[in-house]
Amino acid sequence: MLRPLRLVDRFNEIERELPGDWAEATLVLVVPDAGRCERAAALLGPTNPGRLGSRIRFGTARRGAGVGPDGVRRLLRLLDQEGIRGALELVRAREEPRTELRRRESLRDQWKRALDTLPADWSDVYAEVRFESTDYIERAALLLAPVNPARDGANALRFRCAHHFGYGVSPEMATRCFERCDEDGITGEVEILHALSDTNPVGTQGPVWLLNGRAV
Repeated sequence: MLRPLRLVDRFNEIERELPGDWAEATLVLVVPDAGRCERAAALLGPTNPGRLGSRIRFGTARRGAGVGPDGVRRLLRLLDQEGIRGALELVRAREEPRTELRRRESLRDQWKRALDTLPADWSDVYAEVRFESTDYIERAALLLAPVNPARDGANALRFRCAHHFGYGVSPEMATRCFERCDEDGITGEVEILHALSDTNPVGTQGPVWLLNGRAV
């Protein structure tokens, strides 16, 4: 007798059948047992599911708001571990608009464009890169290691850059790090939060910004 397919394995099957440029997917899980269905909906809580009778409707998104596919896998494993059985099916999937893909600017180009807006005598910069998905954070932190990034919130990293001397990565090294992220398919937005010009530190590594009571 064949054992029923685990929910996480069924989700993997569905994901493999999605188009390569899918952005969001809506799924429905049917759990006939009312008590188990209530428990399943509770475990799927992070996806903000909707329940109607034995049907639980929830979604996943590759970028932006919503639980990513890896997050959905973790939740479905919890259901499998509790022995919850049901039928998981795809309702619909939305593909990434091709025009949006063409318009998206690389992290490297955004960084270069942001630097071009600064005065010629800029000396110190405090910048932020916000990623389109929290799934990018760990990989991006590794690729951006030379800029000494600091985590800020769920999907952002911040770093310092020094034009000629002082504390912070060089603009050229930051450019190369962003190129590595681009090569890895990591997307997001780069923004210069604060900039100083013509600083001349004496016996220090450079200026310090005090943000929310914390020196950076």
